[in-house]
Amino acid sequence: MSADFLSGNRLRLLQSGGEYFPALIAAIDAAAHEVHLETYIFADDATGRRVGAALTRAAQRGVAVRVLVDGFGAREFAAGLGASLAAGRVEVMTYRPEVGWFGFRRHRLRRLHRKLAVVDGRLAFVGGINVIDDFDGGEAAAARFDYAISVEGPLVGRIHATMRHVWRLVRWAHLGRRPPPPPALPPAPPSDGSVLAALLIRDNIGHRHDIENAYLSAIAQARREILVANAYFLPGRRFRKVLLAAAERGGEVRLLLQGRPDHLLLHYATLSLYERMLSAGVRIFEYVPAHLHAKVAVIDSAWATVGSSNIDPISLLLAREANVVVRDAGFATELRASLASAIEGSAREIRAADLRRRSWLARLASRAAYGVVRFLIGVTHYGGKRYAK
Repeated sequence: MSADFLSGNRLRLLQSGGEYFPALIAAIDAAAHEVHLETYIFADDATGRRVGAALTRAAQRGVAVRVLVDGFGAREFAAGLGASLAAGRVEVMTYRPEVGWFGFRRHRLRRLHRKLAVVDGRLAFVGGINVIDDFDGGEAAAARFDYAISVEGPLVGRIHATMRHVWRLVRWAHLGRRPPPPPALPPAPPSDGSVLAALLIRDNIGHRHDIENAYLSAIAQARREILVANAYFLPGRRFRKVLLAAAERGGEVRLLLQGRPDHLLLHYATLSLYERMLSAGVRIFEYVPAHLHAKVAVIDSAWATVGSSNIDPISLLLAREANVVVRDAGFATELRASLASAIEGSAREIRAADLRRRSWLARLASRAAYGVVRFLIGVTHYGGKRYAK
């Protein structure tokens, strides 16, 4: 399915929680009718409590407030902070609650990984930022590196509609009966913006490959530069092929990946791709001050995407995801400048010589990790040929 672009939007780029959470809380505090929020993680920490307090204030002044969290990412939410929100008149539901730690089921991998919010049908937020403190503690002194955008204009209606649809599905599953249809959506108010943008979602019904196909199409058409920042980068065969082809035809391809990995299996599997990427001319940088959680890209300073989807099997094959794709030189240039600054000031470049210095044990670990990931994808029966070697 091709992206359905809408014109007349106003977008604001928000870098990490330091910019995102003040904007989100201010929007919630200004809400008059409805606040709808989806998140994979809703932590009971200082940030989660600030957002929760704003949601409760809105509910107690008569605003309809709905919060949907993932049953794995926010598995402690319902009994903790979620219960407090429910007591404050916030409607809280959980997508696929975890009922136990034992017994593998394929459906347990189909998570709600989207990070979306809509306020009064007029203002939306889309990105990769969970409701959680920006600082991870430990040795990292910098904030987690991530992005979101605020959206005004006709695209808000698309974001609102997909959130209401998933809310209704989850409510149906919880109640055991079909809920009544929601009231008709009011048209999104016009904005004075001029940005051309589309909402792409990933689900297991009619939008299985929309986000991946948008990446593939944009990369295949790239002429000068591809800049990708992604927290969990393990593309399948088709994705790798088109990315390598872009580098081999002379375009500058730069990847900004994690330098402080938090999922070692996926990290070591990703390392197994470095040698082939570097030999084709792809430049790889690892972000070192803190965890990189971004899922963004810029191509030819004209096409950009910001959202929740990683370039890995979970996001591309299993989870519910949401990305906004933008065709606007001004927005793309702003995001590119932010990424370029991170690369130049906060990342180390990985070179072929670095790979040659790795021990045989590290090389073996990378190959083994990639094999394990491929095996797990095969067990789920979702990967097909996309993750063939």
